[in-house]
Amino acid sequence: MKPVVALTRGWADLLRPRILRLVLLGVALTIGLFVALQAVIFWAIRLWLPGGFTLPWLGQVDLSQLLSWGSLALFPVMGFFLMAPVAAGFSGLFAEHVADAVEEIHYPQRRGTSVDFLDGLLESLAVVAAVLGVSLISLLLTPFLGPLAPVLFFGANGWLLGREFFQMAARRHMEAVQAKDLRRANAGRITATGVLVALGLAVPFVNIMLPLLAAAAFTHLFQMVSGSGDPAGRYRRG
Repeated sequence: MKPVVALTRGWADLLRPRILRLVLLGVALTIGLFVALQAVIFWAIRLWLPGGFTLPWLGQVDLSQLLSWGSLALFPVMGFFLMAPVAAGFSGLFAEHVADAVEEIHYPQRRGTSVDFLDGLLESLAVVAAVLGVSLISLLLTPFLGPLAPVLFFGANGWLLGREFFQMAARRHMEAVQAKDLRRANAGRITATGVLVALGLAVPFVNIMLPLLAAAAFTHLFQMVSGSGDPAGRYRRG
């Protein structure tokens, strides 16, 4: 029940103006990076590949033009496999602000202390590496796992997202060792919440905002399992 409550409250928080601005900024940065990357690939092919070749009945074929326009087909492929880790990198930079806003709105008497920027950046990079690693492993194992591949993908990503974002939320209130102990004591709930969040990885554009959703949801979950929040209490407006 707590994972569902945490996720529901997290989604509601994303629509609050102060958090929605961060969501839209993360989306814009992620899409902008992918468009820039595609443009670099497009023009690099045109500049560095040789002219072309001749085919029977077709005549001269410009190889650079053919491959540069064909590279546009890479855009959705890159988006499917790389959108989530790239979004995690950008949005992870704002995750601390989301957690602070959630606690100010819902738990004003139990607000934590923001972690150091460098620590937050390192945690964000750790999430990027973890999500990217799981995506690549799932891709490589798909031919062998068949229909079980999605189970690995969502299960592993759920565990990783839960581990990283719960630790991030807990670190605002306690030392790393205490946060780890609390995470281990609530491993089932944390993983379940992470899996619910990870399901959005398969939905285009929704996957861009998942890191911020995770930050909000796991802030709620931390408050619930730490005994400082009341999951049955009134959901504050703000």
